[in-house]
Amino acid sequence: MTATDRSIELIKAASQAAADKLAHDIIAYDVSDVLSITDAFLLASAPNDRQVKSIVDEIEERLLKDLGAKPVRREGDRDARWVLLDYVDIVVHVQHSEERVYYALERLWKDCPEIELPADAAATRGKGEEHARAQAAEGGEVTGDAGR
Repeated sequence: MTATDRSIELIKAASQAAADKLAHDIIAYDVSDVLSITDAFLLASAPNDRQVKSIVDEIEERLLKDLGAKPVRREGDRDARWVLLDYVDIVVHVQHSEERVYYALERLWKDCPEIELPADAAATRGKGEEHARAQAAEGGEVTGDAGR
């Protein structure tokens, strides 16, 4: 079984929305062969909690406006360290960069096929590491309060 056309459409729209809000390291996996609860996962990250919230809000707004899709569940809003949007067909994970490294969801799903993303979203690969190096060079450290 592979992800449905609707799931792919949702993933592409969500990944573009995340890229438009400068998310880092956007990647999507077709998990339909290993999970019965959803077709695909989208992973994205940001260097601070404020940007995580902004990315999540943009994804939710774009999917509702463009595709009429509302999440059945939204979790993790309070701390904005790892926000999950469950659309049934897809699950979107937007994580603070530190959580992204710590939980390493890519390791769990690396055997699943990647879903091709729009060019803007694909171009975000490696941006998290690039940002961390730039922060370190400036003598600052990336924390949950960065950017406030």
